[in-house]
Amino acid sequence: MSDKLPVIVLVGRPNVGKSTLFNRLTGTRDALVADLPGLTRDRQYGTGQFEGRAFVVVDTGGLMPESADPLAALAEEQARMALEEADHVLFLVDVQRGRTGADEAIARHLRKLGKPLTLLVNKSEGQPHAQAAAEFYALGLGEPMTVSAEQGQGINLLLRQVLDKLPAIAPEPPRDDGSVRVAVVGRPNVGKSTLINRLLGEERVLAADHPGTTRDAIAVPFEYDGVPYTLIDTAGIRRKARVWEAVEKFSIVKTLDAIERAHVVIAVVDAQNDIGEQDAKLMGLIAQRGRALVVAVNKWDGLNTGEREQVRYQVSLKLPFLDYAPLHFIAAKHGSGLRELMEDVQIAYEAATREFSTPELNRILGAAVEAHQPPAVLGRRIKLRYAHQGGSNPPCIVVHGNQTDKLPDSYKRYLANQFRSALALKGVPLLMRFKTGDNPFKDKKNELTGRQIKKKRRLMARVKKK
Repeated sequence: MSDKLPVIVLVGRPNVGKSTLFNRLTGTRDALVADLPGLTRDRQYGTGQFEGRAFVVVDTGGLMPESADPLAALAEEQARMALEEADHVLFLVDVQRGRTGADEAIARHLRKLGKPLTLLVNKSEGQPHAQAAAEFYALGLGEPMTVSAEQGQGINLLLRQVLDKLPAIAPEPPRDDGSVRVAVVGRPNVGKSTLINRLLGEERVLAADHPGTTRDAIAVPFEYDGVPYTLIDTAGIRRKARVWEAVEKFSIVKTLDAIERAHVVIAVVDAQNDIGEQDAKLMGLIAQRGRALVVAVNKWDGLNTGEREQVRYQVSLKLPFLDYAPLHFIAAKHGSGLRELMEDVQIAYEAATREFSTPELNRILGAAVEAHQPPAVLGRRIKLRYAHQGGSNPPCIVVHGNQTDKLPDSYKRYLANQFRSALALKGVPLLMRFKTGDNPFKDKKNELTGRQIKKKRRLMARVKKK
């Protein structure tokens, strides 16, 4: 028996509830759900478990036969690619809309494909099976099943019937797959999806010359030079004033979540457009969250020498706080500069997750203090006694001493630069925390002995007499 998990693919026209069913089957909220046709465009993969059996679920964009929308055509191509790897197909229709011409066109294609298939009449909560399924027998796909993906009605029966026809694979215990999670972020239409497709060597995510093509955060595993990665394609983030669709607001939340969960972030900017305030804000957010960062200036191949110099100047002018982040000038469409980019992604990951020994950190602290003593405060010299690691991703170094709260910011920056240089940290922000040791006698009252109490009373009596 093969140990490959069976693949269940969800198809149907837009807005029939595929993403809701995907979330139901996987027990997650990975797929965006809203009452808006065409919300899902890329293939979204997830794993599900039911009664001791595991399976893969693939959510696809809505199939819109004969649509003139170029993005709809690209989404349909993604769905057809998913169907090729399907072990079982779940074809969703909407009982509230009834049988449509698009449903009939999809049914004709599925009959030709010849894959094992179940027809699901969704949104049928509260309706008798015979009434809900009646008009869908005409699709010629056998006995329809009535379900409600939103409420979970009929889902257990569906899974039993489908999984009984597929290889029984037991779920693995939950574990970290050990891959390096890399989020690719940037403004709309800077080439994020093109970059991911080029690294993968296939058209895995939608890439089109149209802002807002990607709406969900799509995670794709792949291997590069023997290292496992998970690439996360995210929705482009625009200025707040231009974010008017509720769906786009949810997409931004998913992007911020992807940044939070990533080991390394590749921030993509467009060399053929000005590097603006929104780019600086996004990268400032990445730095604030402590994520390792590599900056990729895309569409570099279309610039002449003068224009390239102008771009370098713009980067140094508008992103001066990213002096720790390696900068790469790439052409994602043609693949130039991607090897060097991925090399720095790996270096940044290693720096972000590295463990430092306490003796090593103390040697660096001692050398830094010997070369440049901390300033005196009110005649008292600030003493820095020892350092140790306080965390990773991002690396954090905790320095203990006295009066550390009075250390000037300039000296803190000096120490951070000394540690960064000595530890060869590249592509990752370094957090420095300073702690002042507590005085063991602070707030402690001295208990008097009996003899001392009597002496105190005699002295007080003498004072009163005088």
